Amino acid sequence: MYEVSLRHHFDAAHYLRGYHGKCEKLHGHRFQVVVSLRTNDLDSVGLAYDFVTLKQQLGEVLSKFDHTLLNEVPPFDEVNPSSENIAATIYDQLYPKLPRETQALVSVQVWESPECWVTYYP
Repeated sequence: MYEVSLRHHFDAAHYLRGYHGKCEKLHGHRFQVVVSLRTNDLDSVGLAYDFVTLKQQLGEVLSKFDHTLLNEVPPFDEVNPSSENIAATIYDQLYPKLPRETQALVSVQVWESPECWVTYYP
C-alpha cells in the first residue's frame, strides 16, 4: 500500500455565522491543504500517483476559493466556512477528478494556522 500526499494553499477571508467569539468577525488565513490518497499499485513508471497531476487537480478545486470572501462562494454562502466544512467540500470536489480504478482519496486536512487543523476522513 502506498499513500501519496500533497500540500497546497489558498488565501481567503471568512467569518463564522452564529459563532460567539473572535471568529465571528471578518478575518483571513493562508489555508494549507493536505490531501492524501492510497493505492496498492504502481504505474509502468513506478509511480503511485503523479504529483504533477494531483497538484493540478487540487489547484483547480482551490482556485475557486483563493483570494475570496468564502462566505460569498458556494457552498459557503449557505454553510459556514469552518475548516471542517472546507475540508469536506474540498474532498467532494476533488474526489470526482481522481480515477476510480486504483486511487482512493483517504483524507483532506485543512490548516488555518500552524497550530490548528482539521482532518476529514470520508
